[in-house]
Parts: sequence; C-alpha cells; structure tokens
Amino acid sequence: MTETGRDTTVVIVGGGVAGLTLGNFLLGKGIGCVVLEKHSRDYVEQRQRAGALDANGVRVLNEWGLGEAVEGYSHGDSDAGVPLLIDGEERQWRMGGGDDEDEVDGAFCPQQILVRNLIRIFLRDGGDLRFGAQDVSLHDVDTEQPTVRYRDADGSSRTLTCDFVAGSDGFRGVSRTAVPDDVLTSSTYEFGYAWLSAMTQAPADPLAVLAVHSRGFAARITRGPHASRLYLQCPLTDTVEQWPDERIWNELEARFGRPVESRGPITSRQVVPLRGVVFSPMRHGRLYLLGDAAHLISPMSAEGMSLALHDADALAKAVVRQVEKNDSTLLDSYSDTCLNHTWERQASAVRMTQTMHDSGDTTYEGEFRKQIARKNLETMLEPAAPHAS
Repeated sequence: MTETGRDTTVVIVGGGVAGLTLGNFLLGKGIGCVVLEKHSRDYVEQRQRAGALDANGVRVLNEWGLGEAVEGYSHGDSDAGVPLLIDGEERQWRMGGGDDEDEVDGAFCPQQILVRNLIRIFLRDGGDLRFGAQDVSLHDVDTEQPTVRYRDADGSSRTLTCDFVAGSDGFRGVSRTAVPDDVLTSSTYEFGYAWLSAMTQAPADPLAVLAVHSRGFAARITRGPHASRLYLQCPLTDTVEQWPDERIWNELEARFGRPVESRGPITSRQVVPLRGVVFSPMRHGRLYLLGDAAHLISPMSAEGMSLALHDADALAKAVVRQVEKNDSTLLDSYSDTCLNHTWERQASAVRMTQTMHDSGDTTYEGEFRKQIARKNLETMLEPAAPHAS
C-alpha cells in the first residue's frame, strides 16, 4: 500500500455502490483506503435498490478489472430488452445503428447483487471495510490533514487521519453536512407526482416492462431471480394505506392491459416523489462527494448506479494521479467534471420522465402535454405494426 504518513490515504464514508466501487478501484492500484459503513454486512447486502447499469457503467468496471462484479448480467441493447406497453399495445424501442464489435452491453444487475460482489472482491483482495461504524463525523476537511471520527461495532471511539475523505454515504448521510451552508448550493426539480413502489417476492418475466396508460405510468423491474419491484404513478398525496396488495396488482394489470401471471406477497411499499437534486460543489477542501450524497436523479432514468460509478471512476483517477505523480489537476477539476456529467444525465432524465408520464394520465399536465409527449415518444419507437382490417 502507498504510505502517506497518515492512517490511510482515503477514508471512504459509506459502503454503497459509490463507496465500494471507489474502494476497489483504489485497492487495485495499491492506494490505502478504509471504508466505513454504519450498517451491518447483512443489512447492506440485502438492501433493495435500483437494478440497472448503462453501458458506460459496465465499461468503467471492466476498465478497472472489476467486470466480475456484473458477470452474467449483460442484457444487450438497454432499450431493446425493455418492452413498452402503450395502452396495452406492445411497442419496441428504436434500435441504435452501432455495429461496433467492441461495444459494451449494459446490465440488469440488482443493487444488492452488485454490492455483495463488490464487498466480496474488496475483502478478498485485502480491503479494510468496517461495518457498524456509528456516529461518523468529519473534521478539518479544509486542511491538509482531515480526520474522521466514529464509534466502532464494540462502542469504542476511533479516529482516522487521512489525505482525502470520500463522502459516499447517500442523500441522508453526514458527509455533505461537513460542507458549510454558505458554500453548498442545492438545485431541485419536483415533477409533481410520485411512484407507489412495491417490492414483491415474485420474479419478473421479462426482466423489465414499462407501460404508458391513461391511468398513469407503470413498470415492473427485476430485483433478482425471486423478486421484482412494481411502480405505479400516483399523486404526491397518496399514502401506502391507500394501496393494499389487491389494488396494486389490479392496477398493474389495468395499466399493462394484460393479465399479470407472476404474483407474490408484497413485502414493502412506499410512496416516492419523483425529483432531481444536484448539490454543488462536489468538493470542499479535501472532502469529495460522490453518488447520492451529491445528487439524486429521477428513477425513470435508471441512472443512479451509473452516476455513482462515474463519480467513483473520476475520483479514483484523480487520487491515483495525485499519489503516483504528485499532480492535483484531476482533483482540482473533480467537481466540475462530475457536475458537467451529472447535469447532462439530469437533462436526459427530465426529458424521459416527462415523456413517459405526460403521455398517459392527463390529470397532471393536461391533454396538450399528453399529445406532445406522445409525439416525442413515437420518435423513440419502431413504427407500430399495422392493424388487421
């Protein structure tokens, strides 16, 4: 490991996709890092979240030698593998024209599977991953010797000194609070509707289906071989009590316009407002924010994990450049680099979210926006098959 006169080179706060990916990248380059995760290993490995990586996300893992983390989950063209039902009629996404033999596929890889694999690889290769790290606090991040304090699983107080702190502990984590209020800005867009999100112990076949319907948007996405997550557009004012199991399944069938054969017990449900959030800057002193600690993106885009991997890639390259060449150029430009990419993906996510939701239920945006959205949607799809006379 690279020695810097500190306890470690990088303390990574948060053991989700962003933090574990960064840890594996640094470990592979022989750069010392410690990952602090407040939850238990069992909790982290079972936590259900988004399940898609775009081609760039898979490419990043391959470039760092971590392709094994998503082995067996490639699904080819990201659009072609996701049928779209419009008022019950199945449509196909327009295929891209690329014939590059080296083109990388995206992957439907449930987050808990990716996290489980990243943990396994990190520990196998000698990584320092500390579960049960409570009361984490960041200090002196605007100096040359940041410190991170926490209580370990036994209740003992610990302090780590380092060169850099990576804040990857999610939207509600503590890392972002170390950036002064007069430095950090938050930009938020609210879409005006929510998803009723329900986890069910029944597999998805196919792995993902999206639906546009006059009753609202709907989807079913795989979360592994024995589970799937259901999504139903609903008003922001809805509560989970208004969505018993039978209503969820009946509404999914109505919006799909076909029977749903694979049903199972619904183990959890929540109402999730759709929004986009970007915090800026993503760097303060020697603290670097990444993943959900720095931004939230509409789940319609399925870009959350891919954004996390982009941040981890950018920060890992910057730290490697600093440690190996004493060159801070990439560290200095980290925030601008990641924010530029984040805003590009946010723009795409807003377009897709509005197109898919405005195309259905006119309650939210009206008939005019529905017709515009339908025309925009048609540009993304193969022509509809002619109806028999």
